[in-house]
Amino acid sequence: MAAAPHPTPHPQQHLEQSPEQRRAADIIRLLMLYRPLLDAFVIDFFTDGLWAQLPPAWQPALATATPVQLAGLLGGCGGPGAAWPLSLLAFAAAARALAFPRGCPGGSPRPPCQSSHLHPLLRRHVKPKKQHEIQRLGKVGAPPNPLRPPNSSQPPNSPLSPQLLQRLSQATGCERVVDIGAGQGHLSRFLAFSLGLSVTAVESDSRLVGLAERFDKELLWELGKTRGLGHKRPPPRPLTPRAPQHVAGRLDPAAPWNEFLLPSSPPGPGPTAQNPLGGPGGSEDGGQVLVTGLHACGDLSPALLCHFARSPAVAAVALVGCCYMKLSTAPQPPGCPLGYPLSTSVAALPGHQLSYRAREAACHALEEYEGRLRRGSPHLRAHCYRAVLESLIRASDPAKRHLGLQPGRKAHTLSFSQYAHLGLPLAGLDPAGIPLDTGAVGAMLEQQHKVVAFCTLGQLLAPVVETLILLDRLLYLREQGFYCALVPLFNPQFSPRNLVLVASRTPLATVLAGLDKDSEDGDGSKDEDLEEAESPRA
Repeated sequence: MAAAPHPTPHPQQHLEQSPEQRRAADIIRLLMLYRPLLDAFVIDFFTDGLWAQLPPAWQPALATATPVQLAGLLGGCGGPGAAWPLSLLAFAAAARALAFPRGCPGGSPRPPCQSSHLHPLLRRHVKPKKQHEIQRLGKVGAPPNPLRPPNSSQPPNSPLSPQLLQRLSQATGCERVVDIGAGQGHLSRFLAFSLGLSVTAVESDSRLVGLAERFDKELLWELGKTRGLGHKRPPPRPLTPRAPQHVAGRLDPAAPWNEFLLPSSPPGPGPTAQNPLGGPGGSEDGGQVLVTGLHACGDLSPALLCHFARSPAVAAVALVGCCYMKLSTAPQPPGCPLGYPLSTSVAALPGHQLSYRAREAACHALEEYEGRLRRGSPHLRAHCYRAVLESLIRASDPAKRHLGLQPGRKAHTLSFSQYAHLGLPLAGLDPAGIPLDTGAVGAMLEQQHKVVAFCTLGQLLAPVVETLILLDRLLYLREQGFYCALVPLFNPQFSPRNLVLVASRTPLATVLAGLDKDSEDGDGSKDEDLEEAESPRA
């Protein structure tokens, strides 16, 4: 890594480029410089000698750094007594500058047990994290925009405001929403029962479709019971008895827009799903629809964007991606679309390729790791345990590499001996035949602080990789002539994939403007600004 060659200038850098194209090129240059760090698996820390691959000037400072100092390096706010080499500070500053701002979480590091912003009936069966995401997808404030020109004014911070999806509906004239990857239907129920929208929920797992329909029936029954009792004080936001329609089917990324559904997996007992975009004008009733996907996994996100780009039935899309390591990358068989890159801009940049490990790192929860560093959490020892275990396994059988071992979710509470006795049998090895109390094992365990420091450097690059993937999607939409925006919508401390990509066939100003006014809740709670990256339609 220390001797990494300086990347050659990109052929496009002398042409006129947008800020997003320049940012993508700068990110790729940074990643090329630190590719060994980006592509390294921490479980190979001892087997591959990863510490020795760090720049020599970094090693003494990182070896003596406390977890709190590492947290300061990660968060950019310094640390008590830290004296970092200038090259390390430059690396960290470049990584933070190139990554999209994720918003200022503030408040509690964990979501409340129940969200007071959701109707009590909509909280049932919904975990606090999902409640937070559903509530925030419905109400948006306005955060700093990394894509806004430097000389333009930023909107002030503001309280919670009217619904993003509802505003998209009003701006586009769409009354129908298609929720792709709907799961158990929690978001679909909120859109249908709380916002009164006509919702079609598409889910590939027919078992989840059945569960979602059961939850809908429970809610409708509770609504009927409540109305029959005639409460003197009805809830401030009464629900509409309008359940979503559930469809069991998979999105086919290669199919035409009017044939985009495949049978569910496993196949459902009902008839073949009717395509929600299959009507004469695009949708079932001939009108346009909004499409949304909350944490659309892997290739589902780019497939959804591609269908939006070529489907006249879709007026706008609001998408939150996840599981970037599941994206399809080159090489692929003929006819199989790529999940990354989507844009010609990024595809033309030398070094744009992202390994499985790099895309997996982009899914990490940086804020959670920083919190563990500041608290000196015992969770920090888990990476060292796994790296030592990998060393023992490879010494016993070199063919057993990178096995998907899970010795337990509470591995950090165990001694290494206990951990190894759980992990070695999963690798087909007898713990009795492998010494666990040798000096070599002890020496590796004493390097836990180095493993933690190495992990911290990887965490610095994780948001940069995610930014490149999201930039690629934004540039793809720009190349098609659409208007698009990125909104840091969720609190990253409890929802790390918190950037929502919003795209429309018409200008987004009518959707995004004024979100700093007319707070529905009137609770005065601070919220992130809205980050807009809008382009004129070609």
